[in-house]
Amino acid sequence: MGFPTPSDVCLNLSPLVSFVDCSEGKVWLEVGDSSDFRVSEDGVVYTLRHLSLAAKEKALLVVYARDLQSKQASHLQPTKLQMSVKSRVPEILFPWHSVVVRGDGTLRRVKRDWVIPPINVPENSRGQFPEDLVRIRSDRDKNRMLRYSVTGPGADQPPTGIFIINPISGQLSVTKPLDREHISNFHLRAHAVDLNGNQVENPIDIVINVIDQNDNRPEFTHTIFNGSVPEGSKPGSFVMTVTAVDKDDPKTANGMLRYKILSQNPQSPSSNMFTINNKTGDIITVAAGLDREKVTQYTLIIQATDMEGNPTYGLSNTATTVIRITDVNDNPPEFTTDTFFGEVHENRVNVIVANLTVTDKDQPHTQAWSAVYRIIAGDPTGRFSIPTDPTTNEGLLTVVKPIDFELTRSFMLTVEAENEVTLARGIHLPRQSTATVSIRILDINESPEFSPNPKSIKLEEGLPAGSLLTTFTAQDPDRFMRQTVRYSKMYDPANWLEIDPVNGRISTIAILDRESPYVKNNLYNVTFMASDNGIPPASGTGTLQMYLMDINDNAPHVFPPEVEMCEKPDPNAINITASDPDLTPNAGPFAFELASRPSDVRRNWTLNRVNGEYAQLRLRISSLASGIYEIPIMITDSGNLPMSNTSYLRVKVCQCDHHGDCVDMERIIAAGLGTGAIIAILICIIILLVLVLLFVMWMKRRDKERQAKQLLIDPEDDVRDNILKYDEEGGGEEDQDYDLSQLQQPDALEPECVKVGIRRLDERPLHHDHQYPLRSAAPHPGDIGDFIHEGLKAADNDPTAPPYDSLLVFDYEGSGSTAGSLSSLHSSSSCGDQDYDYLGDWGPRFRKLADLYGGGDD
Repeated sequence: MGFPTPSDVCLNLSPLVSFVDCSEGKVWLEVGDSSDFRVSEDGVVYTLRHLSLAAKEKALLVVYARDLQSKQASHLQPTKLQMSVKSRVPEILFPWHSVVVRGDGTLRRVKRDWVIPPINVPENSRGQFPEDLVRIRSDRDKNRMLRYSVTGPGADQPPTGIFIINPISGQLSVTKPLDREHISNFHLRAHAVDLNGNQVENPIDIVINVIDQNDNRPEFTHTIFNGSVPEGSKPGSFVMTVTAVDKDDPKTANGMLRYKILSQNPQSPSSNMFTINNKTGDIITVAAGLDREKVTQYTLIIQATDMEGNPTYGLSNTATTVIRITDVNDNPPEFTTDTFFGEVHENRVNVIVANLTVTDKDQPHTQAWSAVYRIIAGDPTGRFSIPTDPTTNEGLLTVVKPIDFELTRSFMLTVEAENEVTLARGIHLPRQSTATVSIRILDINESPEFSPNPKSIKLEEGLPAGSLLTTFTAQDPDRFMRQTVRYSKMYDPANWLEIDPVNGRISTIAILDRESPYVKNNLYNVTFMASDNGIPPASGTGTLQMYLMDINDNAPHVFPPEVEMCEKPDPNAINITASDPDLTPNAGPFAFELASRPSDVRRNWTLNRVNGEYAQLRLRISSLASGIYEIPIMITDSGNLPMSNTSYLRVKVCQCDHHGDCVDMERIIAAGLGTGAIIAILICIIILLVLVLLFVMWMKRRDKERQAKQLLIDPEDDVRDNILKYDEEGGGEEDQDYDLSQLQQPDALEPECVKVGIRRLDERPLHHDHQYPLRSAAPHPGDIGDFIHEGLKAADNDPTAPPYDSLLVFDYEGSGSTAGSLSSLHSSSSCGDQDYDYLGDWGPRFRKLADLYGGGDD
């Protein structure tokens, strides 16, 4: 059961009577004698007016239930509802049980559920907490002790602890202020159990609605709104929409917003150029006169107020709106002056003659500002054009076709300027959009012009030198200048022609030859130049094209000039033709004939004519030795006054494989490898040979350096083959690998001299070691000469010393060296009567020694 009541009223409902069993049919409920209440078909009791029970403690309400399907329409079972006022806190009773009478006279208890009305709690309450909301109780608490509890979000579920209930009294309370913008309602369930925890009543649902308060200001979605509207827009044109939101309940006045414009800047041409729909926030124009050239943008301050715009109770907020006035083409371009002037030299193209300037009040660098220039009069041949400078918007009057001063000395052009887009409706081009351009043409010294150019002539080749061909002259276009034209040759690759510098007559200085490499497709081109004497001088060129007709001035030649043939050819025929630089009919058909000499030509070969272009050369004999044969062939052309020539066909006879191809190495290389490959191979071979040569030279040089290090004297002066290096200790002849048998002394030696011609064994003679003089550790400088002479004398008398001269090492390391001495070069006991000529037979090294010993005065 539920009905709206003041918050200080509590309903105390208790069953007092029982109903007749009406469970089998539809029940119709009605209220007794009371004009304050009514009851619906589903048992919900409503108040019909505002009730105040403060003066009464209780109020009774009688409700009747009628069985509409029962034939006994008088069976009415009244139920009394008792309402009482207790502590100004509403009270909710758990649904009660009623007794009904069945059709058979038995009784049955029926439990009817009440629909509990929601509990409304204002948000942001400032009362003392916990604040009582409602009391929940069961009518069974009269006989026993019960315990009450609530469950659900806000009680035992997050957010927990907002609502609490006294388990004894059933008093439901709120513990802190509520915020509707956070949670707008709570759904709780009330429970009643006995002390043992047994459920006494079915749980009932309790809905707690948080009543909205106007505690939130409107908030605009943007701090600054940007919009645009074209200039010249009519009143009522849509501009933009501003939007604000309010967190309060939009179904109440707390969340109902109203918009208005607080200010407009600038206030031109009117202070009320725009208006706003107070409910939707749409901004529209209300006045005409939007002109971007005067005001580029407007700034509006917009206010949004809740409480449906009530200025007293509503909360407000503001935002800024910037409305940009966009440009339209409402201003045509206008020339800065009525007449422009310019000048240009004749024959010049792509030259700017004048800069045409305009003004346009529209936004720069837009299509409504960019100008397009047109020439509407004064240029019928299209010699001028006017492109637009995109930066300055100027018109660049440009010459696009050459102008001849002798034909036209000035131009008077009429030009018009428009924008890239059409003008706005109602705007027309003013007179200032048209201007006049006066152009003066300046005369210059123009080049003489050959006519016709090129000039073509046709003549036979073979003309002799000095022949007059034609006259090639040029005209000076400067009719108002008296100038002289002179001619010269500029390009003549074969150097065949000359031109008279005064009258332009062209004649030959050499014989014309159509077969010259400078003639292409029978055409020979010569370029001449004509120059005037103006200031500055000007010159022009002309080309003379000579078409040379052929004459029979070239004898034919055999082609190909060289062929190959196997030693035993099969077939043994070779096809040949003739090559003639002349053209038909001065070329083929040709007549081929073998020359009569040498005589073996016709003995070994035959030449048969195949047709007018080809002949077949055959070998008369079965085989021919490999080699190169030159066969003289006489060929005659068919020209008027035919020309004959004997040319030699080079026939290379070689060994062939089973395919009939030559197998000589030269052909294999030429056939298997390209020219580049052959050159690369030759280069590699040359590089390899150079490397080998360098290596050999390096080896020889190293041997020479090694010998130079070992030899202390020139090889021509070396009398033996083991000159020692004395820059190191030790060594000597005993360390060298030489055969000393030829120099060994015999066992029996003459006491006074040694006979050189006697061969000795390769061993030291069994004599005691000869004593050489010793030098003191610190000799006097004057003793060195005496010391050397004593050592020389001792060496001459030493029987174990070799008979040839040997250098001695004079040092301070004890006894003398065993290497012998060269004392025989200058010995105090020399044997001058000995014959040393036999030493010359030992070789060049000993020949010098023989000269020293036996050379006499030399």
